[in-house]
Amino acid sequence: MLEVNERGISISEAAERTGVSVHTLRYYERAGLVVTTVDRTAGGRRRYRQIDLDWIKICTRFRATGMPIRTIRQYAELVTAGRGNEKDRLELLETHRAEILTQLAQLTESLDLIDHKIDVYRGRLQAGTADHLWAPHE
Repeated sequence: MLEVNERGISISEAAERTGVSVHTLRYYERAGLVVTTVDRTAGGRRRYRQIDLDWIKICTRFRATGMPIRTIRQYAELVTAGRGNEKDRLELLETHRAEILTQLAQLTESLDLIDHKIDVYRGRLQAGTADHLWAPHE
């Protein structure tokens, strides 16, 4: 990936590099999720620096794990506040990690069931007995 030069890049290029839409970038900024102030040109156009792109990728990953916007905002506020709240940041991340582990366990259980059903269908199709699989009747 190309590094952003000191002048920054446009919002459309930032969207392309981060994999989110221009609308999402504007939303993240309005919602207070961006920890830096996005620079502007003399004409008022946004200019994104590397630190902005790096932070947006963090937000995107948090969202992909189901972290609520309000929690990302809380984390961003802690980061923006600077030193002294590291324990709060750690607690927030550990809480979210525990939630993800619970979701992973549930997904693994569901995947095991799906794998079992696939094995049953493959076995029955191979044995020529698929027509004897359970089907609901009225």
